[in-house]
Amino acid sequence: MAEILKNVRLYAGGADLTGASNKIDAGAEVEEKDVTTWKSYDAASDKVWKEVQGGTASAKITGSGFWPAGDPLAVDDALFASLGGLSSWSALPKGSAFGDLAWLTNAMEGQYQFLGAQGDIAPWTGSWSSSAPLARGIVAHPPGAARVATGSGTAVQHVAVPAGGELLVALHVLSIAGTAAPTLTVSVESDDAQAMPSPTTRATFTPATALGGQFRRVAGPITDTWYRVTWTISGTNPSFLFLVTLGVVPA
Repeated sequence: MAEILKNVRLYAGGADLTGASNKIDAGAEVEEKDVTTWKSYDAASDKVWKEVQGGTASAKITGSGFWPAGDPLAVDDALFASLGGLSSWSALPKGSAFGDLAWLTNAMEGQYQFLGAQGDIAPWTGSWSSSAPLARGIVAHPPGAARVATGSGTAVQHVAVPAGGELLVALHVLSIAGTAAPTLTVSVESDDAQAMPSPTTRATFTPATALGGQFRRVAGPITDTWYRVTWTISGTNPSFLFLVTLGVVPA
């Protein structure tokens, strides 16, 4: 059945671009390298069939929408500040609830274009190039759940990480409130059972005191298939909104 895009959510670093975007294109490709030799000749057909193998893999992302400015969370402020920089990138094509589908990578914002003709609704376009694999994964912590104290989330089942594969984890810190240096430290744990009886910490992010994104790559194998996000919060009257997505890259 064909999918109709209705509730796509888009995050780049600490910016939630959902309310200012209406188009996103993402794709991955692997360079085709010619390895044809004399042995590629097929005597039965008297033809030489080209042989190839995969070279460098990459992903390219483009987005566009309507241009707001004047706030650190607005498109203009956020995308201009991050131009040329690397940060986490997550697209949620079917909503942002816990366990929903997510695509994620670490990407460099290489292009930002804005404004148009007189009388137009001001547009923007941007593009990102991957600096890590593009992974298909899940939402491990939803962006709308405000956290005000140290705690842990619900375990979510995904897949094991094979030898030669990687676990990719993206963090987007979207909102910070409080006084006396509110700080958020996020980790991701795994276990072989939903109750998480003996969790292993797989990734820990740098303590966050400002809006922004972080990205972690964890080498396989990881035989566990249950994952949980934990967080440590400090400061006076702290409150954080943040998104965590995770995915597995096969060997």
